[in-house]
Amino acid sequence: MTRILGAALCAAMWLLALPAAQAQPTIRVGWTIPAEESKYWMMRRPDQFTNLGKTYKVEWIQFQGTAPMVQAMAAGALDCSTQGVLSMAQGAIQANLATYIVAQHVGEKPGSFSVYWAVKDDSPIKTIADMKGKSVGINVFGSGIYGPMALLLKRHGVDAEKDIKLVETGFPASEDAIRAGRVDVGVLNQPFAARAEAKGGLRKLFSLADQQQNIVHILEVCRKDFVDKNADLVRAYVRDLTAGMAKAVANRDETLKVVSEVTKAPVQVLDTYLLKPNDFAREAGAKPNFEGIQAMLDIYAETGMLPKKLDAQTFRHSSIVAPLE
Repeated sequence: MTRILGAALCAAMWLLALPAAQAQPTIRVGWTIPAEESKYWMMRRPDQFTNLGKTYKVEWIQFQGTAPMVQAMAAGALDCSTQGVLSMAQGAIQANLATYIVAQHVGEKPGSFSVYWAVKDDSPIKTIADMKGKSVGINVFGSGIYGPMALLLKRHGVDAEKDIKLVETGFPASEDAIRAGRVDVGVLNQPFAARAEAKGGLRKLFSLADQQQNIVHILEVCRKDFVDKNADLVRAYVRDLTAGMAKAVANRDETLKVVSEVTKAPVQVLDTYLLKPNDFAREAGAKPNFEGIQAMLDIYAETGMLPKKLDAQTFRHSSIVAPLE
């Protein structure tokens, strides 16, 4: 009788736990570093969000870039992830990966930081035209920043395919590549630009803003099939992303701590640029800039990085898009 009662009690407890487990569905989310402050807040301060941990859970999976996340989403291993405009578009064309843009992390606007290329102070390279025959750094081959750069060089009579030697340096090692002479012109992005500027000895040659003012760098996207089957779940996630962006912008001191916890970068280093005028632009409520996204898609088609033009509106859900409150 004791064994029977014990078994019955265990069965009852399992049945009681089942609805609770079912009420906590999980979203598998890919992320990377840097510039995803809304996600970092969700990771490190989950108790401050209305839905996270209450109506759903997140399985956070870190990646080293957006391209591997496209592959993971195409394989069904991720539900949502950070994407660049180019990687998202390439996934749609090459892997038939249908996605919705649900939020935006960072971009560029007049007055904000713009990715730029620099030379040593004593370099004979004074203009873009002087770059002919020189070695030029890029973070990775096929990077999303290549398109605007190539168009800018073309305007100044420099063919990015024929007139320069493109060298893959990565962002972290780019400063050293310039100083050591491994490249004549190197690309700088935050936080590495702030570090380089503090040391001195380098001179800005041109930036993406010289070609285009309205640039979108990274977005939050979710698989269309996942959204269509789990609309309420994704809507709750987007509400928390909206809240995360608001918290990041409104409480800079806490955001410095949150980002430091995630990236392991000292607060003193982050304080030199994060959420200051020399940082990237952030849209209120993480609202996607579809006009800017379309401009990026057009550039990638024009430069041959995409085989055809795409309509940014095909990546837009009618109601599940930040800001959601």
